[in-house]
Amino acid sequence: MLSPPQAKGDAVGAIYFIGIGGIGMSALARYFLSKGFSVSGYDKTETALTKELVKEGISIHYNEDVNAIPKEVSTVVYTPAVPKEHAELVYYQTNKYNVVKRSDILGAISAATFNICIGGTHGKTTITSMVAHILRHSGYGCNAFLGGIAANYGTNFWSSDKNVSVIEADEYDRSFLKLSPDIAIISSMDADHLDIYGDEETMQDAFIQFGSKVKSGGLLISKFGLKRMKETGVGKRLTYSLQNEAADVFGSDVKIREGGYEFNVRLTDTVLSNVELKIGGMHNVENVIAAIAVAHALEIDDEKIKAALADFKGVRRRFEYIIPPKKIIEGGYVQPVLVDDYAHHPEELRALLKSVRSLFPQRVVTVVFQPHLFSRTRDFADAFADALSLADRIILLPIYPARELPIEGVTSEMILNKIDRDDKQVHSKEDFLAWMKTHGGKIDKEFGEVIVMAGAGDIDTLVQPVRELISNGQ
Repeated sequence: MLSPPQAKGDAVGAIYFIGIGGIGMSALARYFLSKGFSVSGYDKTETALTKELVKEGISIHYNEDVNAIPKEVSTVVYTPAVPKEHAELVYYQTNKYNVVKRSDILGAISAATFNICIGGTHGKTTITSMVAHILRHSGYGCNAFLGGIAANYGTNFWSSDKNVSVIEADEYDRSFLKLSPDIAIISSMDADHLDIYGDEETMQDAFIQFGSKVKSGGLLISKFGLKRMKETGVGKRLTYSLQNEAADVFGSDVKIREGGYEFNVRLTDTVLSNVELKIGGMHNVENVIAAIAVAHALEIDDEKIKAALADFKGVRRRFEYIIPPKKIIEGGYVQPVLVDDYAHHPEELRALLKSVRSLFPQRVVTVVFQPHLFSRTRDFADAFADALSLADRIILLPIYPARELPIEGVTSEMILNKIDRDDKQVHSKEDFLAWMKTHGGKIDKEFGEVIVMAGAGDIDTLVQPVRELISNGQ
């Protein structure tokens, strides 16, 4: 059995976060708050997440102002998304404060705990949440650092007396290379973040380095078919797959059940029968299989694993049903389905739309996609167009810039012109809502319609208005 070391004591002080509203930063802020630190921070915009942090006792301001920042702090944490010339960051650096990246802090935490670290260009948030949920629900216990909000608990962090950490391993800025995994998962290595890595091979090199960091006696779990895993030099390795019997852990007898799934999982020495997953997406069945491989390695009871997964409500914005599927046809009409998803890479979009097609084969599928980053749009325009063509109707929003400045000639039209569908258009957010107001009364009521809203920018702010427009249109 893989066993964690004993917990160590924690010093108490004051800590300040620049970019505290980020999903990874907020998890760390909550960690230090749970340890008795005085926590405060800055972010550019007030969000639902920052409001939650304030409710929990964290002071946050939204103006870049050195007069508003605390001067008596032991550590200042910042995210790479913060510009180097940010006034508060420059002040702390100039005045010789202890200023560190988020990845350094997470690396320091992982140096003293038993760590299950999940990496991959897609799937990592859901797998991390699944693993952490199984450990919590089963009573095994863990500290969880998630890259999304777990729907079961409404948070991206929780603490435990058990000195075990489940950590989402972020490849951006090579952050995951500062972690110390006892168990590591690599779910995928598709090209991404080429603004950091330059090319796919260099990015894969970083994943090999991450896998190589597994401690002696630890375990590396990778998706079946990923190349180069032997280069990690890790002695104990397992592969997992959705249904490929050549993998060490794989699924079988997958059945669709009311927008979710029931299936078996075959491991090297046993079979978990009738596993229930009540969220959509065949890719999430594969994610569950990876999580089960971890739980089995920790010798968690099979029935406890199954009970935890039957209770798993998913991760917000990961194939999240905003208007769920219903078996009953009300008033002779088929209830529309509204799905919200964080997908922002072509392969994520492809998996998302394929899953929608398999779950709802007779329905019209409309996808509303907000491209994320000019560089990613430029690098993967063809792949985005190919994936989006799986839908019947495609609506693109303008590119969400995040940390980037515009790139000449790179717009959403770059994707639109390559899409092999006639029903396609680009709308501003305002024009899209106006279109949706009209469309809400025209939704296919005989076979139903699925509207998928996808992207990693601020498209999520449109989800509830769309839900209301669909409901009003009925």
